[in-house]
Amino acid sequence: MRPDEFLRALAQLPPPLHDRVLILRPYTRATRCDDCQGIGDAVHLALTAAHYDELTSADELLGTAERLAAAHAPPRPDQQRGRGRVVRWSQASGPLVAASDASWKGRAGGIGYVVSDGHYGLLGRGTGRLDPTGISRVLVNELRAVDYLLTGYDEAPVGMTVLLDCLVAVRYLHRWQAGETDAMPAGYSLRRRRWSDKPTLVRLAEQVARRPDLTFAHVKGHSGHALNEAADGLSHMARRRREESFDLRPRAHALVDAFLRDWHANATL
Repeated sequence: MRPDEFLRALAQLPPPLHDRVLILRPYTRATRCDDCQGIGDAVHLALTAAHYDELTSADELLGTAERLAAAHAPPRPDQQRGRGRVVRWSQASGPLVAASDASWKGRAGGIGYVVSDGHYGLLGRGTGRLDPTGISRVLVNELRAVDYLLTGYDEAPVGMTVLLDCLVAVRYLHRWQAGETDAMPAGYSLRRRRWSDKPTLVRLAEQVARRPDLTFAHVKGHSGHALNEAADGLSHMARRRREESFDLRPRAHALVDAFLRDWHANATL
């Protein structure tokens, strides 16, 4: 469940349920921990029951989640699917800087991001009959990579700088920050999604419009910029993983660590 979807569901709950669900929030994120996922599933079902005013069922489902959670620690951020963190960079000094990128070849794509504090994420994508990207596939996925970065946090850190090597994507982000949230890439479908009430880029535009403190800047691709090269490598790795079989996580972790070592040794935007 995305942070915005969770907060919207949380706001609709009566106070007793609201407080109980809030405590269980860490379990609602996608994770590789099977026990944590089971707790999260019970919370999701409780939210659905509450949405339909089945408060007795919601109470029972939360009771199940609470009993399971009492015997299991919340999942760590690096246990979330597709996301990780190189912990040794978590206390690094300096401003928080991130880079995101997308890769596409044929019918397979990937998006990735890396943050100077060690956080990173990578996600493979494919196309289908209902693919909403339209003629602006590369641009749309560059922007989806930014969304993937920002939704890795409950609330994106204040003052974070996000670097992209796609100048057109940066221009859209600036337009959204200026309030032009109706501006969308050519051909991007705005039809209702089965898995969410709003398309990804619509949600991203609304979030960016509320965050004037975030800085979106262009960086030249394939120029040796450590964070951009790391994000590029992650997006390519995620794309290739859709068609090849290899152990993704240790490769991604090692790649991020190597580029962050270079970044912190020569830190410039």
